[in-house]
Amino acid sequence: MTKRHLEPARSIITKIGADDVAQVCGVHVSRAYRWMYAKEKGGTGGLIPIEHIRPIIAAAASRGIHLSADDFLPAYDAPNKMEEPV
Repeated sequence: MTKRHLEPARSIITKIGADDVAQVCGVHVSRAYRWMYAKEKGGTGGLIPIEHIRPIIAAAASRGIHLSADDFLPAYDAPNKMEEPV
């Protein structure tokens, strides 16, 4: 995986393997890789489609890999609530 691959799909696919993710989701491996690409490049911007989250979590658990729904959320920089509004 390279830096051009986007999170959180990159981390999840790295943990489980692209072939296994594709098999669990019933998609071609190229589709699983597309989840790591920017939208401008035909991907999903790093987001795994919601219908695949539960099967991936279950498959990971059966392999002894801990994943939670939070692992599928993009990183979020919360605004500092202590700052004065502009």
